[in-house]
Amino acid sequence: MRADLMGVSMRTLLLVYHSQSGASAQLAQACCGAAATVAGLQGRVLRAWDAGSADLLAADGLVLVGAENSGSLSGGIKDFLDRTFYPVGEAGRVLPYALLLSAGNDGRGAREQARRILSGYPLTPALEPVICRGEVTAEHRRQAAAMGEAFATGLEMGIF
Repeated sequence: MRADLMGVSMRTLLLVYHSQSGASAQLAQACCGAAATVAGLQGRVLRAWDAGSADLLAADGLVLVGAENSGSLSGGIKDFLDRTFYPVGEAGRVLPYALLLSAGNDGRGAREQARRILSGYPLTPALEPVICRGEVTAEHRRQAAAMGEAFATGLEMGIF
């Protein structure tokens, strides 16, 4: 938790995404936009390639937004988790997380791979994963926004 300029404590929700087609980027923006409506919370969106352990350690929660590629979790998200695993683990910080996936297939392979990776990571699931199948629709953006608002509200209330 950090303090803003007026001395009010703010929580930060970090959204890390990997997107080749733009679908995951759209979902990340919808998620962050809704999270930002919660008082006392700051949303921060970073591409997986641009995010690192310092960003994660400065956050109060994490939403991973990735794609399913060939039935697996997108490489950008896996790379982010590989690069941050030891620094975050050594810091002894445990953060809540949520998983938001864009899937051209059914998304189950990516979801299960993410769960396996994250089970050894110093993160705890805060919400059930959301899988958005096919092209991004208004309903997918609504689901992403609902996740962002729910996660932000949980952080703000101290539930997560």
